[in-house]
Amino acid sequence: MAELLYRLGTFAARRAWVVIWAWVVTMAIVVGGFLVGFTGLTSSFDIPGTASGAVTEQLAEKLPDTAGASGTVVFTTRDGTAMSDSQKADVSALVTSAATLPDVATVTDPFATEAQRAARAAQLTDGQAQIAGGRTQLAAGQAQLDAGTAQLTAQQTQLDQAAAAGLPVAAGQAQLDAGTAQLVTQQATLDASRTALEAQAATADAGSELLTLASGIRQVSQDGSTALVSIAFTQPRLELSQESKDAAVAHFQSAPIDGVSVSFSTDLAQGVPKILGVGELVGVVIAAIVLLVMLGAIVAAALPIVTAIFGVGVGALAVLSFSGLVQMASVTPILGVMLGLAVGIDYSLFIINRHRKQLLQGAEVRNSIGLANGTAGNAVVFAGLTVIVALLALNITGVPFLGLMGTAGAVSVFVAVLIAVTLTPALLGLVGMRLLGRRGRRQLAALSVAPAADVAASSTAAGAAIVAKVVGTPVRPMPTARAVLTVVIAVAALLTIAIPSLSLRLGLPDGGSEPQGSLSREAFTVTEQEFGAGANGPLLVTAALPDGLSADQVVAEQALVARTLAGQADVTAVAPIAVSDDASLAAFIVQPAEGPNSASTEALVRDIRSLGMVGDGIELGVAGQAASNIDISEALSNVLPLYLLVVVGLSFLIMILVFRSLLVPLIATGGFILSLFATYGATVAVFQWGWGAELLGITAGPILSFLPIILVGILFGLAMDYQLFLATGMREAYVHGATARMAVAEGFRAGRSVVIAACLIMVSIFGGFIFSESTIIRAMGFGLAVGVLLDAFVVRMLLMPALMHLLGRSAWWLPRWLDRVLPDVDVEGASLERSHAVAGAGAVGRS
Repeated sequence: MAELLYRLGTFAARRAWVVIWAWVVTMAIVVGGFLVGFTGLTSSFDIPGTASGAVTEQLAEKLPDTAGASGTVVFTTRDGTAMSDSQKADVSALVTSAATLPDVATVTDPFATEAQRAARAAQLTDGQAQIAGGRTQLAAGQAQLDAGTAQLTAQQTQLDQAAAAGLPVAAGQAQLDAGTAQLVTQQATLDASRTALEAQAATADAGSELLTLASGIRQVSQDGSTALVSIAFTQPRLELSQESKDAAVAHFQSAPIDGVSVSFSTDLAQGVPKILGVGELVGVVIAAIVLLVMLGAIVAAALPIVTAIFGVGVGALAVLSFSGLVQMASVTPILGVMLGLAVGIDYSLFIINRHRKQLLQGAEVRNSIGLANGTAGNAVVFAGLTVIVALLALNITGVPFLGLMGTAGAVSVFVAVLIAVTLTPALLGLVGMRLLGRRGRRQLAALSVAPAADVAASSTAAGAAIVAKVVGTPVRPMPTARAVLTVVIAVAALLTIAIPSLSLRLGLPDGGSEPQGSLSREAFTVTEQEFGAGANGPLLVTAALPDGLSADQVVAEQALVARTLAGQADVTAVAPIAVSDDASLAAFIVQPAEGPNSASTEALVRDIRSLGMVGDGIELGVAGQAASNIDISEALSNVLPLYLLVVVGLSFLIMILVFRSLLVPLIATGGFILSLFATYGATVAVFQWGWGAELLGITAGPILSFLPIILVGILFGLAMDYQLFLATGMREAYVHGATARMAVAEGFRAGRSVVIAACLIMVSIFGGFIFSESTIIRAMGFGLAVGVLLDAFVVRMLLMPALMHLLGRSAWWLPRWLDRVLPDVDVEGASLERSHAVAGAGAVGRS
């Protein structure tokens, strides 16, 4: 591999424009693919096979009007007073005209809904009064019949006495029998009327009960200052286009109502976040400053940024080209941008830094480019391979949007590696000696123009001066006591930071986690204040009814289900919303006491599901955004252990191959697990507990459900990058004859500056995303920035060298049989350096 990369590097340096034009053509192809294939992104997430997904499919079959996406428009008066008649009329006019918007099924007029509720209540009151009157009439009729029966009984007694006296009674008995038959008929009619009236009374009581249970679900606030307009779409949540949501938002903003503000729930207002913003640009600027300090020349500092940005363009456009074939979440390309910028800059930096040091030793430009590509580039390939493996392994989770995110990230990293080993050498070939800047060129010029007579005497001193500037003072192994103290402090610090991770709770962002001042945050806040926290996350509950029910029986079963649901803890209201045409499925809205991401709402979903059957075989199901979020979070937490095992296992095997050791990969993996849980702890402290959240403009809440598993994949790959660049230098020194502890010191000294620079660059790039407008992107940026910072500085720069020092020679132990079986990948490029030596390389050592 090293020899192949050397040849590739020298070819790129010789035929720079060929390579550059090849990449330009590649960019043109992906741009064309983007223009043809891009169809938009979605801001929703879903996992197949969840309980809420099954309920949604059932609704789509039986009650399609309730299965589509939905959203809420919130109108509220600015002064908090009740809406005037003219303001109500303006709202109603917007509702009426919204019916023609794309993909809109129904739009609910809040004032008409409340009027219907009042009319229904009045109708039930009138009906109950009529039932009471009917009962009075029936009682009077029954009294008359009872009196008639008593009279006939007395007459029958008289006839019996007359018959006993031998008097003729036939005519009287016939007349009496006819009267008795008439009374029986009247009693039957009365009983039938009573039965019908009681059936009506039962239906009316059930309707009254349903109306009472639903009283807490309102469309207009009690004080009349706020109204909620509900929009139901024909398309499911995951299939609803961003254009349809934008059209709804634009429609309700098109005619401002005097004295009334309008805001929108996250279902409508949460659009696709911008890929790059001010924060991200600031991160790139900070990375440029780090590069300038590290490389000492504007040209050298510009190259990694230029190649990384170009690679991000290729990778992101290539991924977006397939959005028409697969459903792609809005964060998918942003993850690729994050990784593409970070690793793209770092990978080019590693090669450029190696090339720069070789030039300072007096190497010829093209040979130095090839050698840098074959040594540092070889390490870049293996580092990139580790990241790609970790990202592609996201596909084993069985979560489509997560696997797609991993694939998109892997594509970006793959492009970054290709650009680092092809385009970077080509640009280095064009730049030539200008890479060193004026100071570096003056140093080389001073040595090359020295008088011939003085060369023999001064070349050693001059060369030593350059080497001293590049390498620094001689290194010594750290004291063993300091190594022990470093291990104890580093482990204790990471475990302390990890403590908050014990209370980790997963969820998806709601309107309460949106930025202050946003429309969705305003809608969430107003709805909570005027209608209760649960109004922001109602549950959609289905009830599978028995076959063959009459209309009155359906109402009775609805009342039974609603009564059962209302009896659950933390339920404030229950309202029936629909019954299928065949009366086999009923749907209800359940309003919890707290918001969609609260622990009580999560417990409520589980409690309803645990009910199983209600009454005579009525099976319940729970759907809705809150239930879907719970299902997604639960599914992701279940696959996290498997994913962690697969990623760590595969990368462990790669590291055994690279380092030819068992303990070095073990140290690397153990250190990563410590830094990972410390990252979880820091993220929980800020995003869930709210420590310092105000400084970042963050509202505390559950941790993004797929963040832990994303952090595993990305941070493990990046952690192994730093492990590779530090530990390969240690191994190179060890195999070249240095003692084990001296090799640790020499390898650390050789690689620390570039690893520090690479870490600072990644932290600045990831940190820039903390200030994104999207809560999801903020959480990802924070987690990645903190994770890289902890792993690079605490684990790779402190803990790993200290443990390697304490282990000594045993750190490089490998069973002989395994040593014979494993191929020699020569990631350090030692054989390449021997065959393509650079003057002075032995003094300088690995960079």
